[in-house]
Amino acid sequence: MRRSLSCALSILLVTSGMAMAVEHDEAEKPEAKSAAAKDKEKAKAAEEKSVVTSHSVSINGRNYAYKATAGTLTIRDDKDAPDASVFYVAYTVGDGKDSEKRPVTFFYNGGPGSASLWLHMGSFGPVRVATSSPEATAPAPYQVTGNADSLLDKSDLVFVDAIGTGYSHGLPKDKDGKPAEKDKDDNPNKRFWGTDQDIDAFGRFIVRYITVNQRWNSPKFLFGESYGTPRSAGLARYLESHGVALNGVVLLSSILNYASRMPGLDNDYVNLLPTFAAIAWYHNKVPNKPASLEPFVDEVRGFARGEYSVALAKGQDLSPAERDAIAQKLSRYIGLSPQYLKDANLRVSQPRFRKELLRDQRRTLGRFDGRFEGIDADAAGESPEFDPSSTAISGAFFSAINDYLTRELKYPSDVPYRMNAGAAIGEWDWRHAISGSTRKVQLPAMVGDLSEAMRTNPHLKVLSANGWYDLATPFFATEYDLAHLDIDPSLRKNLSFSYYPSGHMVYLNLDALKQMKSDLVKFYDSALSK
Repeated sequence: MRRSLSCALSILLVTSGMAMAVEHDEAEKPEAKSAAAKDKEKAKAAEEKSVVTSHSVSINGRNYAYKATAGTLTIRDDKDAPDASVFYVAYTVGDGKDSEKRPVTFFYNGGPGSASLWLHMGSFGPVRVATSSPEATAPAPYQVTGNADSLLDKSDLVFVDAIGTGYSHGLPKDKDGKPAEKDKDDNPNKRFWGTDQDIDAFGRFIVRYITVNQRWNSPKFLFGESYGTPRSAGLARYLESHGVALNGVVLLSSILNYASRMPGLDNDYVNLLPTFAAIAWYHNKVPNKPASLEPFVDEVRGFARGEYSVALAKGQDLSPAERDAIAQKLSRYIGLSPQYLKDANLRVSQPRFRKELLRDQRRTLGRFDGRFEGIDADAAGESPEFDPSSTAISGAFFSAINDYLTRELKYPSDVPYRMNAGAAIGEWDWRHAISGSTRKVQLPAMVGDLSEAMRTNPHLKVLSANGWYDLATPFFATEYDLAHLDIDPSLRKNLSFSYYPSGHMVYLNLDALKQMKSDLVKFYDSALSK
């Protein structure tokens, strides 16, 4: 009996030892370690984090204490799986007890594939980087100062970075949609690089933000610049369908219909003409220069939609006499010689104008802002070698945001903030499901989305803000697009326009920044009135 028991115990110990050895061996296998590490990495990637710091800013002689929250929120897909980690910086006034009475505004830039650093560090946040605009800003050290024209006195502010920019990134997934380790040949940001995909991601972020921060009952505004404007149009429609009724949308430097810029159409030449005239006026290239810009631009608007548009529509059937007459008049408006205009078939592209207007001075013009001047190596070329309105400020903004986030907002990162998503614009899925249809058009035409949002929410106010010298998104094109909203006459009072002596980034001109702040105060007051 004892011998049998002893044998049984021996067998049990040997068997247990073998099992423990097998388990130990399995645990030591690289595959097991890798799986555990992957699980840990997945959880960490989807983890939300934030850093809160306290500050103050003086606006209109009054001091505002505010909290800055730099952090990430994880958005989830339709299967409730973590989809992306979105970086944002929020500025909030007060202790949150009365947050439902205080508006919240979501800011973002365009690209597509641009981070929000331009609006964040240049426009209506509590701080801004000083530049020498319209001259090139000198290298570091740069100066970041309190922004006396901040919008923080009217609204809490949330600056959001598109996925693939700033510190925002997509979370890798397996084919079944579950989180997975990033494949070396796969970019998890790519699935967000498209018109409708981008709108969906921003929409989910906004819903997540107002849920986490208990802001469902707060007045809500969108503020998009450049490609951020078609995003805003789509977002207004998206949010309405998800139970979020907006109070206002600010469209800064808009492009709402990419289809109008298709090659072979004359729309672009017509839409650019008043901006060409404004820039020629600014650089003293207009014969007998009028004292005021706005009446002059008004005259050019009429010519562009009238005689000029009719002449281009005739194409090769335009008579020599008509061609001469249009060239002479065009020359008086935009400062280029009649012969050059006839050689160009009366159609001057944006790059050609930027190269030709100041050719006699060996200077080129900026695309984002025609006030800026550049110097090319080859003064005889057809188009500028670079955009001086971009290179003049990029170093200042990029350095400022990296230093500010880590030094002032204490957000830890061992990698630099991404100014843009690099390949995004080249790989962008431009297709868009237009309002009222499931059919996708090949280029985003977002006027219908904004129209639907304004019709389903008749209290929604829209402000279109434009720079006179912006060649990237000319104001005349914006006016044309918004004239085709097809909204009821009773709703037209909800749409307003403002214009500034600046370019694409209106806020680079400090006088324009102050004027725009004043216009925004009136707009917010109007949008918040019952």
